[in-house]
Amino acid sequence: MKTAVLTVLALMGFAANSLLCRAALENGAWRIDAASFTSVRLLSGALVLWLLLRARGGGERRGSWGSALALFTYAAGFSLAYVRIPAGVGALLLFGCVQATMLGVGLFRGERPRVLEWMGLAMALGGLLVLRLPGATAPDALGATLMAGAGVAWGVYSLRGRGNADPLAATADNFLRSVPMTLGLSALALLVQGAPRATPAGVGLAVASGALASGVGYSLWYAALPHLTALRAAVVQLAVPVVAAAGGVLLLGEALTPRLVGAGGALLCGVLLALTARQRKASASSR
Repeated sequence: MKTAVLTVLALMGFAANSLLCRAALENGAWRIDAASFTSVRLLSGALVLWLLLRARGGGERRGSWGSALALFTYAAGFSLAYVRIPAGVGALLLFGCVQATMLGVGLFRGERPRVLEWMGLAMALGGLLVLRLPGATAPDALGATLMAGAGVAWGVYSLRGRGNADPLAATADNFLRSVPMTLGLSALALLVQGAPRATPAGVGLAVASGALASGVGYSLWYAALPHLTALRAAVVQLAVPVVAAAGGVLLLGEALTPRLVGAGGALLCGVLLALTARQRKASASSR
């Protein structure tokens, strides 16, 4: 029961990141600019993770500048994309590109998928392709590209962190290392667009995204992970884009289009099929 509660709360935090960011950056409701949102999010996340680490009794610095760069690239692309695309579309693109990156790296390293894995990958990529096809309900091309880049960066970050003996300490260290990068982004934005636009509501949404949805959410996820199999951990994350899409419709008034339903269903089913086939292959090879 404890693992289930931790998992549900963590996944709600992941979905909340999309909703909070979209609510702060949505066109026509400029509560904060994307660069400031990214900076506040990473700064508040770093602070909360550092406090949690201190409360736990500390830990060795296990992050790296490479992982911090991947984290910053994800966070910046995430914020810039949500200026232009809805929460549900963004969550699907992010999740699909994260999984595609991780599966693609496996192929590059010599893994040989079975037929079901190929079918799952083809279905997932087909869902992403349908989501990007031109049309009246197609997401903004630049926004979709930025979110795809954010997904690739988060996939790289996840791969670099695999097998870390202390993921909370590593995440806290990576957040801290990302602070100079995000301050550099804010300085660049100041030169390009002038004074930052940040209302108290916008700053509050960014703090909630960094401190709660990211800092606390990641901590809960790492507490639940040791009690989840790799397949179960991957599968439960399928709920994140679904929750984000539902939240976008119910809370932000976004449209639930046939394209989003069809492409999202194909993407999620394809990833589930590929992950299940991979787990079966791993189980068979270990016997």
